[in-house]
Amino acid sequence: MRGTPTVRHLMRRVLGVTAAVLLAVAGTGGTPANAADTPYDVLVFSKTAGFRHDAIPAGIQLIRDLGAANSFTVTATEDATQFTAANLARFEAVVFLNTTGDVLNATQQTAFENYIRAGGGYVGVHAASDTEYDWPFYGELVGAYFASHPAIQQATVRVENRAHAATAGQGPTAVRTDEWYNFRTNPRSSARVLSALDESTYSGGTMGGDHPHTWCKPYQGGRSFYTGSGHTQSSYTEAGFRALILGGIRYAANRTKADCRPETGYTALYNGSTSGWSQAGPGGFGNSDATLTSSGGLGMLWYSTREFRSYSLKLDWMMPGDDNSGVLIGFPAGSDPNAAMANGYEVQIDATDTPDRTTGAVYGFKSADVTARDAALNPPGEWNTFELLVEGERLQVFLNGVKVNDFTNTDPVRSLASGHIGIQNHGTGDDVSFRNIRIKESGGTVPRTGPITGAGGKCADVSGASSTDGTKIQLWRCTGSTNQRWTVEGNTLRALGKCMGVAGGATANGALIQLSTCTGSGGQTWTPAANGSLVNPQSGKCLDANGASSADGTQLIIWTCHGGTNQRWTLP
Repeated sequence: MRGTPTVRHLMRRVLGVTAAVLLAVAGTGGTPANAADTPYDVLVFSKTAGFRHDAIPAGIQLIRDLGAANSFTVTATEDATQFTAANLARFEAVVFLNTTGDVLNATQQTAFENYIRAGGGYVGVHAASDTEYDWPFYGELVGAYFASHPAIQQATVRVENRAHAATAGQGPTAVRTDEWYNFRTNPRSSARVLSALDESTYSGGTMGGDHPHTWCKPYQGGRSFYTGSGHTQSSYTEAGFRALILGGIRYAANRTKADCRPETGYTALYNGSTSGWSQAGPGGFGNSDATLTSSGGLGMLWYSTREFRSYSLKLDWMMPGDDNSGVLIGFPAGSDPNAAMANGYEVQIDATDTPDRTTGAVYGFKSADVTARDAALNPPGEWNTFELLVEGERLQVFLNGVKVNDFTNTDPVRSLASGHIGIQNHGTGDDVSFRNIRIKESGGTVPRTGPITGAGGKCADVSGASSTDGTKIQLWRCTGSTNQRWTVEGNTLRALGKCMGVAGGATANGALIQLSTCTGSGGQTWTPAANGSLVNPQSGKCLDANGASSADGTQLIIWTCHGGTNQRWTLP
């Protein structure tokens, strides 16, 4: 429902003034022609005490060009004496552009630490991770130190988060040529990974099935953004890379919001495939570029496969203008969207409505904390992220990582403790888009352990009982041994302390199934279907015994779901 014209038009002026410009950034990966943000200042620091990249001048020019078009001034320096409290206070963000080695002394380091703790922003580009190895604060700020790199070559980058301004304009994958860094540690536990490298697409990767490449994180009061890209001069001419750097600077300077908290263990419910989803009521959703876009209504697209209890539901959404939608939770199965709203709860998406019906509100029941909401909300044309944390009858709503509502159900007719989830298509002209709907269950299910049996009564088997990443998973006669004992934990299947997953997170028919370290990635998630199939939601394909064979040693793969006997499995 909409608010009064007075409220709607007021909020529209406040939130919608930059929509057209910012939509150009989010939708195309390019840079806007006109300034949209409140003006700010950026310091670009490119001092080197080790290898010096010949791309530094191109990088400085790129950031100057971005600043001229996007409301920020640029000061470029290699003079470390500029790292004083008074001087740093002039800048909303500091970019370490291909710095190397020890570039700041102890006094300068202290000044920079205090700057970050006071809310300053950091952007690290490429060799920024090859900098200040003996400064623990910096190592934590950047997220991971450089370890090695192979020769410059083409590789596939898999984009995990397309809600951040830096990556919103990218597709699910991108093929680029650059110098691909290996890192000493994996930053996933302390940062939100925005993109990762597919090591199967190039030579010289050493991080296995989980190779983060670009990430962001809140850190000690400030914000950090890092990308491993940016070695070559040609990188700085690419529209996608330019948008990546602009989005990173805007985030670091606090001109756009993002949920950059670490995220692991989530199961994809939608990331391009609508398997398991059903439309209820009029209207519907277009599905393109791993993005759902509403049209018509009043209806809803709901995950009809199963109910959920005690979970964290995350999803990314974007309104192009003054639009309306919501997320429905805690409702029983059924094809009537009105019944779902009457028996469950709607978390609203529409910043122009009254307080109890505005973005982050539990529609008609509890207003969002409007002050917190306003501080966390990105305007129309930019993506936002919701987390709906359900613990029994308590619902907490987070917007871009900031809590904006805390509601407890006391209505005996409704229950948050168990139910389905859905997204609303509100009506003609209310065009809201959604991406990357994922869930992490925290209760209501008990891990089950035992064999997974399939074709010919054979068992899913870890070849040679090896726990090495990349070990083949196959069919084998059932022996009761530990390499055939699987634990169903949430939407993961675990054996020998690791997870069953699709090699490299691939989505093509014939992609191999292997054992690897559990990362929470979409390639390691499985959803049981009513016909006994096990669906990998990321690809929309089913676990399959290759060639419909039941012979010992038959490789397990993913394949288009067809319900055949070689795709039917019995879980513990």
